Amino acid sequence: MSQDLFLNHPITTKSFAIIDQEIGQHDFDALEYKVVRRVIHSTADFELINSLSFSPNAIKKGINALKKKTPIVTDVTMVKQGVLSLVNKTFKNLVIASVNQTSGSNPGKTLTETGLLKCCNTYPRGIYVIGNAPTALLTLCQQILLNKIQPSLIIGAPVGFVSVLEAKQALKRVNVPKIIVQGRKGGSPVAASILNALITLAYKNELP
Repeated sequence: MSQDLFLNHPITTKSFAIIDQEIGQHDFDALEYKVVRRVIHSTADFELINSLSFSPNAIKKGINALKKKTPIVTDVTMVKQGVLSLVNKTFKNLVIASVNQTSGSNPGKTLTETGLLKCCNTYPRGIYVIGNAPTALLTLCQQILLNKIQPSLIIGAPVGFVSVLEAKQALKRVNVPKIIVQGRKGGSPVAASILNALITLAYKNELP
C-alpha cells in the first residue's frame, strides 16, 4: 500500500495549519502533538488540549501493538465504525464492539459491561478503546486489578456526568499504557480520532 493513503486533502492541510497557529507553544512531544492535533481537527474543540494525557511510552506501545495486529476492542459500535475503515486499509486488526458480544446483560450490569467482560476473557492483551460507557471503563480497570488482563493500550474517553470522572480516576491508578481524556469531555468521535491518529503514526513509521 502506498503512503498516498495518508496524503492530506488541501482543506485538511489548511486546517492543521490553523490549529498549529492557534495552539502555538505547548508541552507535548512530537508524537503526542500529532494525536492532539488529530483530535482537535475532528472536534474543533481546542479545550481538549488541556484534557489529553499520555502515560510514558503509551504512543510507542500502542503503535507496536497495532503493527502486531493486536485485536481492538471498543465499548460501542460508533467507536468501531469510526476506526474500521482505516484499520481495514492498514493493519487489518480484528475490531470488536463489546456491546455486540452478548445477547443479554448480567444482573446489575449493562450490555456493554457484560460484553466487555467476555472480551476481557478472549482478548486479555487487546487494545481497548472506550468512548462512551464509563461503566465499561470501570469494569476494565477492575479486571486489571484482579490480574485477569493486561491490555496493550487503553484509550479512556467516556463522556458525560455519571461515573465518568470515577472511571477516569480508576484508569489513572492502573499500571497499563493509557491515553486519557480527563474531565467530563470525550465521546466516541474523540476516542476514534485518537486511535486513528495512532494508526496513521504506525503506518508511517513515525517512531523516533
